[in-house]
Amino acid sequence: MKLVEVNDKKSRKLFHEVPRIIYQNDPNWVQPLEGMVEDTFNPAKNKTFKNGKAIRWVLTDDNNNLLGRIAAFINLNTAKTYEQPTGGCGFFECVDKQEAANLLFDTAKEWNKKNGMEAMDGPVNFGENYVNWGLLVDGFMQQGYGMPYNPPYYEKLFRNYGFEIYFEQYCYHLDYTVPFPERFWKIAEWIAKKPQYNFRHFDYKETDKFVKDFCTVYDAAWSFHEHYKPLDPEDIHDFITSSKAILDPEMIWFAYHEEKPIALFVMIPDINQILKKLNGKLNALGITKFLYYKWKKIMTRTRIIIMGIDAKYQRSGVESAIFWHQEQIMKKKSHRHYSEVELSWAGDFNPKIIAVYEATGAKRTKTHYTMRYLFDRNKPFQRAPIIGSESLNEKVKAKTGKI
Repeated sequence: MKLVEVNDKKSRKLFHEVPRIIYQNDPNWVQPLEGMVEDTFNPAKNKTFKNGKAIRWVLTDDNNNLLGRIAAFINLNTAKTYEQPTGGCGFFECVDKQEAANLLFDTAKEWNKKNGMEAMDGPVNFGENYVNWGLLVDGFMQQGYGMPYNPPYYEKLFRNYGFEIYFEQYCYHLDYTVPFPERFWKIAEWIAKKPQYNFRHFDYKETDKFVKDFCTVYDAAWSFHEHYKPLDPEDIHDFITSSKAILDPEMIWFAYHEEKPIALFVMIPDINQILKKLNGKLNALGITKFLYYKWKKIMTRTRIIIMGIDAKYQRSGVESAIFWHQEQIMKKKSHRHYSEVELSWAGDFNPKIIAVYEATGAKRTKTHYTMRYLFDRNKPFQRAPIIGSESLNEKVKAKTGKI
C-alpha cells in the first residue's frame, strides 16, 4: 500500500474520488460539494488555520487502486484545553480492510504526535462542529446537510484500532404534519406573549446588530463549558456571507429579555435534498440546477444547527417560545412545503438540550459517535463530562452566581 499527500491538483482529484468508490451503490449518500470540502483545507477560506494546521492523504494499493483517505489537523485554540493535548482526524473514507484503515490512522496519529499531541479525536472537522462531525452508528438514512454519513463497518474499523467513545451525538426528527404536544404549546405561547420578552428573526439590514447579539448569547450560554473559546464576530460575518444561498432569515431567531439578548436559534433548509442531484459540482450548470430546485421547493426538511440559551434563562421556557414563533412562520404559505425538522445534534453530555428536544415530541432517529484515541495506551480513558456535573457546576456558579 502507498500513501500520497494531497498537495496538488491530481492528488486533490483522488481525494474526492475515494468516496465515490465507497458509496457507488449506496442510495443514501449525498456527495458534498467539492468546493466546500476544499475550503476546509484552504487557509484563505478556513479561519481555523489562524491558529491551527492540517494535512491529508490518499491511500492506494500497489496497483494504484484507491483504498482510502484521511485528514489530520490540530486546532490550537482547543487542543490544549483537555487533560492531554488533543488533535483530530477526519474526512476518513476506507474500504472494508482493517489493514488499510490502520495505516491511515497510524499516519494521522504520527503526524499529530510529531506536532505535540497526545491524543486525537475522530472523525471530526477542522472547524465548527455542526458539519462533518461524528461517526454514524445508528440511523443509516439520507443525512441532513452537514451531518456525516458512512457505511456501518466504519465503527468496526475505529474500534479495532483502539478508538473509544468520547461522547455520543443524537439527532431528533420532528414530523411537522403531527401536532406538537398540547402542554408544550401552552407553555410556549404563555412565554412568547409575556411583555418582558421580545422575539425577532434575523434581518440582513441589521447584520451587525445580530452578529453582536449572537456573540453575547454564545458567551452567556457556553462560556462555562470545559473547552469554551470566544467567538470571533468576523467568523459569524463570514458564515452569513458565504451561506446566503441557503440561509432563510425567518429561520434564525433571537430572544430578548428587556432588550438583552438571551437566546438564539438557527435553522437551515436541508440543501442535501438538492445536492443529491448535483454530484458534488457547483459549476455553471450546477448553480442553475440549484436555483431551479430551490425555486421548485423540493426541500421539505430543515435542520436546526444551533440553539443556545443564556445560563440564567435555561429554565424559563424561552426555548419553547422560540419554537412557538417559528411555528407561526412555518404556517405561512411560503414555508408550508416544509414537513420535517431535524434537531441536531445533542451531545449525551448535555441533558438539558436533550430534554428540550424531547419535549417537542421529536423522536431520536440517529446516533453519531465522537471517538478518541489516546496515544499512551496505558492511560485511563475518560468520557466527556456531563454538563451539570460538579466540576462544571462550579464554573456555572462562578459565571452566573447560581447553579
